[in-house]
Amino acid sequence: MDNVKILAIVGMSGSGKSVVVDYLTEKGYPKVYFGGMIYKEMEKRGIARTEDGESEKKFREEIRETEGKDWVVRQVINETRDLISAGQKRIVLDGVYSWTEYCLLKHEFPKALTFIAVVVDKQLRYDRVAVRPGRSFDAAAIRERDRSEIENLEKGGPIAAADYYILNNGSIEDCTNRLDQILKEIEF
Repeated sequence: MDNVKILAIVGMSGSGKSVVVDYLTEKGYPKVYFGGMIYKEMEKRGIARTEDGESEKKFREEIRETEGKDWVVRQVINETRDLISAGQKRIVLDGVYSWTEYCLLKHEFPKALTFIAVVVDKQLRYDRVAVRPGRSFDAAAIRERDRSEIENLEKGGPIAAADYYILNNGSIEDCTNRLDQILKEIEF
């Protein structure tokens, strides 16, 4: 794993994680999407995804309860190892949810892994989520999602323990400029 660098992007819903991940994938870096593991397994089991995201939320919590809190991250670790075996030296992990996932990733890739948390003032995040295309939530729904992700999925830990932060209160350009600073600093 010499010279391999892995970026794990964390943040609450609506923080701008997708902006950061899209910017990195546009630069040619492959991503491993945590939510994709859930979607693949739902499809395998014949569980339909609902427009409101409820089926995904329910399944995400159920699979962690039945298969272990580390189920998703085990799938991500395997896919990441496959990319490394195929010669990839720079990989992006999109959507670390829990403290369990954080700890396992740090254990599996101790020297290669850097966590970047994307954060934004709460009201601005709520305003952005209310109008985002395809995945909008009203204030009550986003508060409930926050509560569920923090209480049921331990999402606060990886954000609090991140190596770097991007305060995403400004423009997309402000966000990507900060990301570029981080990438330069860690030689990604």
